[in-house]
Amino acid sequence: MIPAWSVILVALAYLCGLFAVAHMADTSGRRMMMAGRARTTIYALALGVYCTSWTFYGSVGFASRAGFDFLGIYVGPILVIGLGHRFVARIVTIAKSQNITSIADFVGARYGKSERVAALVCLVAVIGALPYIALQLKAVANSLSVFLIATGGQALTPDVPVLSDLAFLVAMVLAGFACAFGTRHIDATEHQDGLVLAIAVESLIKLVAFLVLGVFVVYGLFDGFGDLLAKAANPPSGAPPIWERTSNWPTFLTLTLLSACASLLLARQFHMAIVENRDPRDVRRAAWMFPLYLILINLFVLPLAMAGELFLPGPGVDRDMTVLLLPLQQQANLLALLVFVGGLSAATAMVIVASVALAIMISNHLVMPLLLRGRRGLTDPNRVTEPESDNGASGGDLGSQVVIIRRIAILIVILLGYAYYRAAGEAALVSIGLLSFAATAQIAPAFFGGLLWRRGTALGAAV
Repeated sequence: MIPAWSVILVALAYLCGLFAVAHMADTSGRRMMMAGRARTTIYALALGVYCTSWTFYGSVGFASRAGFDFLGIYVGPILVIGLGHRFVARIVTIAKSQNITSIADFVGARYGKSERVAALVCLVAVIGALPYIALQLKAVANSLSVFLIATGGQALTPDVPVLSDLAFLVAMVLAGFACAFGTRHIDATEHQDGLVLAIAVESLIKLVAFLVLGVFVVYGLFDGFGDLLAKAANPPSGAPPIWERTSNWPTFLTLTLLSACASLLLARQFHMAIVENRDPRDVRRAAWMFPLYLILINLFVLPLAMAGELFLPGPGVDRDMTVLLLPLQQQANLLALLVFVGGLSAATAMVIVASVALAIMISNHLVMPLLLRGRRGLTDPNRVTEPESDNGASGGDLGSQVVIIRRIAILIVILLGYAYYRAAGEAALVSIGLLSFAATAQIAPAFFGGLLWRRGTALGAAV
């Protein structure tokens, strides 16, 4: 049995390792990693930030409840990035020509650089991201709790209210790493190579963890897919087989439409796909690599859901934690630890990128415009960069303010996500995620209208 304290140690060591990777990419390894095929591969993998705890934990739980409905969450981004890669490349080209720093900046620029429109998009993006951040905190806290209980680590949660709240501790740790990852560059238009590489590494880790677990279950606990399907046809609960629980076509199409919008309009997706893109031609490679990634990470979702019902029967089982409960029940502790790290990767990638992207928007479109109005000589609130100065006094002062504002914004955003997690109670991961998708979809009319209709106005977009 793995000691309970080692789970915490592995999690912290993993996060420190990610920071080391990011630091290496930002210094000595930048030229080697951000050139040629290496750059395009890293870019395509970084788009895997789309696959969060919702994918790693929630998809199996969703499949247990609604069969093939979970596929709608991934058909949308496959259509947008795969079949619509030329459209995405066009957005990248426009963003580069105007030094775009965020989804709010992009939409505002399409309506005459309207700061009002940008601020509204920023607010909608923040509201839409809070349920998603709450989802990650819930998933990490629940998985950590399951692992600690299975390894006899209840004593690690003392009676001090704050210290006994795993979700709060996770939120604080992730806030610290988000500040370390995302506030080293004052200029938001500068590519954050370290962040991109760290997210690409996380994408690989969660994919490998999910595939290894799938192979273990299908070929270790069963004699292949055929054996699993035969046994899953008659679940112990007496319910119909999982594949017969799929909803109707309108539900599937709705999920597909929401996910298609989310694949570009979520703050973290726009940041990775558009802002961090170095060359529009990289989108062409991502057009097949990213859909392949989504197919691979969903390959064992239904088999794991079926195995969960066979090995973990009963109404009291948290189906969202099936991927962790299965190896723990089979005493495969090292595999369970790998799965836990994979789930941690899925959550940390989302929280770090989303909080950094939102912090840039909050500082550029909510806070700094108010501060800059009181400064004479600074007339462009849309772009927050460090002003050039011979002695560095003025630029350094403004630059330090920007860093402080962004760090405070990251902390506030993650704390608001934690507050939402507490308010949401025991809602399923997928239910929380769909709220985020629905909120983010409100940006779609202004976003696509600004691209396709040149006569659109800022007033119309705001309304």
